[in-house]
Amino acid sequence: MPPQHGAWGFLALPLVLGIAAAGWSFWLIPLAIAWVAAYPTSWALTGLLTARRPERFRRAAVIWLPICVVAGVPVLITHPWLGWLLAVYLLLFLVNVQQAKARRERSMFNDLVLIVECALLVPIVAGVVGGGFPPEQMAVVLTAMTACALTLVGSTLHVKSLIRERANPVFTYVSQAFAVACVPVMAVTSWLAGQSLWLAVPFGLLAVRAWWWHRPDWRPVLIGMGELAGLLVVAGPAIFLL
Repeated sequence: MPPQHGAWGFLALPLVLGIAAAGWSFWLIPLAIAWVAAYPTSWALTGLLTARRPERFRRAAVIWLPICVVAGVPVLITHPWLGWLLAVYLLLFLVNVQQAKARRERSMFNDLVLIVECALLVPIVAGVVGGGFPPEQMAVVLTAMTACALTLVGSTLHVKSLIRERANPVFTYVSQAFAVACVPVMAVTSWLAGQSLWLAVPFGLLAVRAWWWHRPDWRPVLIGMGELAGLLVVAGPAIFLL
């Protein structure tokens, strides 16, 4: 299993927001399985290609790659337009591999690539549910995609400011400023899309978190629990408001 336990929350958020925006379909079951399995699969393949001891990743590849393929192929066959998006994900994976070769797996740039991968899942879920991308649905889908991207970028900045960049005050200010900026950005996005302005309220709570709960002395497990709570703060209202 990948050691980055917080990434599982990153995988769940776009699924929840995509369902909130577009509804439900049977095909979301294999899609969700393939999506979740793709994370440890990519971790294992990256290790096989770049690690000093690649043999440590063989068991993970043998376990997760078949799950990813078996679950994903039926969805790809029944929704052939996913092939184009699969190509995009393969290109993003190559960026992850390049970052791993440079020993920059935990760089902000690499994290942003992961966030792009997660945010793209929101319209994918909508496309699978709707059998494509109905124009009348795009406003709500883009709103959910924006909420996903803002949440994950803010969470990444906040966690880095508490752990890897805790000695860098500039990084802390950037994290806090971004959290505050998310409130008007989400409000304007919701208004332009004809969605409820209440969707911006959770980002106000996340901004409060960034300023008043900036606690570098906390253990990583507590920081992780706090970020999981932050994801729930965004996902919960979205289920009812989108």
